[in-house]
Amino acid sequence: MLKYFVMTVETLVLAAVVVGVLRGFMRLIRERFGIIAGGIGAAVGLVSAAVMAFTKNATTLIDTSLWNLRIFTVTMIFSLLFVILAIFGRNRVMAIVSCVTGGLVIALMMFYALPDVLAYPYIILLTEKTVLSTGFMFKCIGILFGLILMFVAQTAVYSGVSRLSKWQAYGVTAAVLVINCARQFCASLGIMLTKRMLENMDADTKHNIFEIVKFSSNNNNIFVYTAIIAAMVMPVMLWIKSLRANEPYDNPAQKRKLRKKHRVTRTWATLALICLITGIVTFTTLDPIANREIPLSPVEDAKIENGYVVVPFEQVEDGHLHRFAYVTENDIQIRFIVIKKPNSSAYGIGLDACDVCGETGYFEKDGQVVCKLCDVVMNIQTIGFKGGCNPVVIPYEIKDGKILVPLDGLLENEKRFKNNRMRS
Repeated sequence: MLKYFVMTVETLVLAAVVVGVLRGFMRLIRERFGIIAGGIGAAVGLVSAAVMAFTKNATTLIDTSLWNLRIFTVTMIFSLLFVILAIFGRNRVMAIVSCVTGGLVIALMMFYALPDVLAYPYIILLTEKTVLSTGFMFKCIGILFGLILMFVAQTAVYSGVSRLSKWQAYGVTAAVLVINCARQFCASLGIMLTKRMLENMDADTKHNIFEIVKFSSNNNNIFVYTAIIAAMVMPVMLWIKSLRANEPYDNPAQKRKLRKKHRVTRTWATLALICLITGIVTFTTLDPIANREIPLSPVEDAKIENGYVVVPFEQVEDGHLHRFAYVTENDIQIRFIVIKKPNSSAYGIGLDACDVCGETGYFEKDGQVVCKLCDVVMNIQTIGFKGGCNPVVIPYEIKDGKILVPLDGLLENEKRFKNNRMRS
């Protein structure tokens, strides 16, 4: 659950900030039309993202990197156009054009960010196989919490920006848009390098571009942090504004109304600040926890006799996960696992790898066998059978109180463990 919450927040947080500041500023410069343009942009972005999510996962029509390049290019153009046009917000025509441009940026940001999140349940089903499984439900709950947090963050930023003065709101909005453009520009250069679109450039220029791409790729989160910090200026200004407010009033009723207005302002400012800080905490603290490296238990000793790996019953009868291996002539370690099934004399035996997640392996946690890559909990009773994220089935024999795993059966799977070469 935590892993998918983190993935959802990391994917959407920058889009949430951009959409929030745009909608808030559009409301300021042309209230009714700005609200409508922002809403239409969000609706178009949501529908387009759903179509893209389906097309990406159900067909082979989409080259994701080329689509991202197109989206980035158009988004940068309209973002910079918005920053320029919004300066002339007092002009009615310019304000309307700015709102339309902002609506397009909102649609494009959602069109880029949302498809991956909308596809998470489909990806989970590739391993869980059923929507009724506990694993599927917990992971979807993580996605749902992430979506709720990002919706609240976007709404809080929107409500906060719309309470600033126009030039304060313009400064926050322009800063966030320029930072996002810088991120998309660096990402676009990386795509063009990968697709060999810059082959006609001289060597020095290509080298400089490569250095920019390398730095931005290794420090991609800097753009997100900077955009979030820029957005945090908004709640700080709102708090200062509300505490220094000294608006005139004619009667106690007006005074109570003004107090309520400033109390609501501080509430939205505080909520925005909490959501933005949570976004940073997700990157800096929750992400390492959710994606921490889980060490596999050591490979246990087993004899090789007459073309078999021999595992005595007494070595594996405790009901815990046991890991064994055979090292081939190519110095590749082929691992397999053995676990005694609960309330049974049978054993679950299979490769320490599956068809879906490869040779990342399994670990035991709280009496359950879990896939290291996708966090799917195995049904121990089904280990030894094909399907889902279950260990790859291998041949074996039971004889004289021993499990005999033929080397030929292991060698057939040598390619699965090609990245598991032993180092001398």
